[in-house]
Amino acid sequence: MTHYNDCPATSLKVFGQPIILRNVQLAKEILGIDTVILPEGHSNAIKLIEDSFPSIRVEQFSNDEYNRNNDINRISSLTTYLLNRKNETELNKETRFKVPLNTFIHGPAKEQESSLTIDPVIYPWDFLRVIQKVLYDNIKHTIISHNASIAKSSIIEGPCIIEDDVVIDDFCKIKGPTYIGKGSFVGMSSLIRSSMLGKETSIGFNCEIARTYFAGRDKMAHQNVILDSIIGKDVWFGGYSGTANVLLNNQNVKYEIDDKLLDTGTSHFGAVVGNNCAIGASVITLPGRQIPSNSTIQAGTIFGKKC
Repeated sequence: MTHYNDCPATSLKVFGQPIILRNVQLAKEILGIDTVILPEGHSNAIKLIEDSFPSIRVEQFSNDEYNRNNDINRISSLTTYLLNRKNETELNKETRFKVPLNTFIHGPAKEQESSLTIDPVIYPWDFLRVIQKVLYDNIKHTIISHNASIAKSSIIEGPCIIEDDVVIDDFCKIKGPTYIGKGSFVGMSSLIRSSMLGKETSIGFNCEIARTYFAGRDKMAHQNVILDSIIGKDVWFGGYSGTANVLLNNQNVKYEIDDKLLDTGTSHFGAVVGNNCAIGASVITLPGRQIPSNSTIQAGTIFGKKC
């Protein structure tokens, strides 16, 4: 979450689409942008935009030049900014609109409106909050692909989006708003609530998933409980593992960044698990912990180390 190559804007997806492409698409539709300017060092993001929007010109600034460019509208990283074209802030072709790269742009709340809400994503808990907002704002009806297979004994309590080739086994409950990406599997007797599962995510027998984001291609065995967490790509959870999300003293969970403990502002926050991690059976990850990418956590561990 701290390096640009792993930041939500360039690597994580919402409804199967990279966040930066979703942002550009909304800005193009609402503001009519024809140029995107990024600081140097973001080659992955540049290629994504060029490949997806051939009509949009992509330019680069040096970091010093980018920071000195005072004619760009600046948005505080700690506030939410509303731009409404119907009001006095009507944009013209000469106006430049600047947001941090790690930003989520929300579309109009109502179809007849023409507005964008800018939501900074600075910390992992910001990202989880944004995901919850996206789920509740964008999933209003249950949409199930004709190519999905859902057992008759399972309950879909919408609204939910269930994409192609998803398999939901017997006696499951999917409680919306929830998104389950292509090719995913939900094992018998599992409960999924208010979560976003990237493509080819496999949830084993009798698991509970709540308010959690899976980047995709994650696999977990049986009887896992994953709460209020961010799970990177290609992560394996052994059986009986879980992410605790509440402190025993009921205080806000703290998270360590650059050797400093930061208050997340919430009493419910689980773990941040990097890409390509292997987490053994019966591992309990305490609230507000980070498991770095490519880590292996031995079975039976109580993971309390702050990284």
